[in-house]
Formats: sequence, C-alpha cells, structure tokens
Amino acid sequence: MSINLSLLPPDEKNKIELDKQASFLVWKLKQAKSGPEAIVEQAAKIVDPEEKAWFEQSVEKYKRVMGVA
Repeated sequence: MSINLSLLPPDEKNKIELDKQASFLVWKLKQAKSGPEAIVEQAAKIVDPEEKAWFEQSVEKYKRVMGVA
C-alpha cells in the first residue's frame, strides 16, 4: 500500500518535515558535523508549542535510535 504524502493535510506534512529535520540534526550530531547548538537553534525557530513539542520528541527518539547521548 502506497501513501501519497502530498495528499496529507498541511499539519501532517509539517510533522513529517519536523521529524526529518530532527533526524538529520541528530545524525549530524552523531557524525560530529555539528554540535547540540544546532538542535537548540532549530527548536528556537519553531513558534507553535505543539510543533516544538513534536520536534523535541523526535529529537529524543532519534537520539535513542542512533545512540547519541
């Protein structure tokens, strides 16, 4: 079963984008290509509290998955 992501509502698309950003930033942290300040800076740009919470949950999820302290 395939899902066309372009058909999702805007809030769901944004959640996917925030999750991708969190994954990429944690990967960069693990690879020593950036420091934890990159995650803090990205989180500071997010104004909506629900989106910020989603982003922070995603960061924690990827830190666990990738074994980043």
